[in-house]
Amino acid sequence: MPPEGRPPVPRRPRFQPPWVLTSLTASFTASLMVAAGSLLLAALPLAAAPDPSLPPPPETFRNLQLITLACGRENTESSCAKARSLADPLLDHPRLSARCKDVLWTIRQKATVAPANSLARRDPIDQAAKDVTVFCRRPVTPSTAKPTGASAGQAPMGTP
Repeated sequence: MPPEGRPPVPRRPRFQPPWVLTSLTASFTASLMVAAGSLLLAALPLAAAPDPSLPPPPETFRNLQLITLACGRENTESSCAKARSLADPLLDHPRLSARCKDVLWTIRQKATVAPANSLARRDPIDQAAKDVTVFCRRPVTPSTAKPTGASAGQAPMGTP
């Protein structure tokens, strides 16, 4: 018992190992882990997205061409829906030409199922499928090879 007039001395808390967390610290840690996890998940699609500064690979357009031709030939919802879904994201690509985007728009509009698979339906779809590989391929850059021989200002071989 403390002497009169003196306040009681507080007891020292028992030693707690660092892995034992109080409820306040545990809730703070949990909310911090949730925030870090959501930031990580938000960054994953950005890391997996293709680089918009590069044009899509030629295989993308070849695959779209084959599926669009199948839509025109078979007149089924599965092939036409797949052709539309492949053409749609390419419309927003910054490196594709306006002519390529016109062809993609045509595929998106014309690749629909009709009651009868007439020639009037099939021709525009087939033409757009053929135009995809023509207008949407990567632009060819001329090579900068060094001229050699007579074209470089040297005398042809065998002449003094």
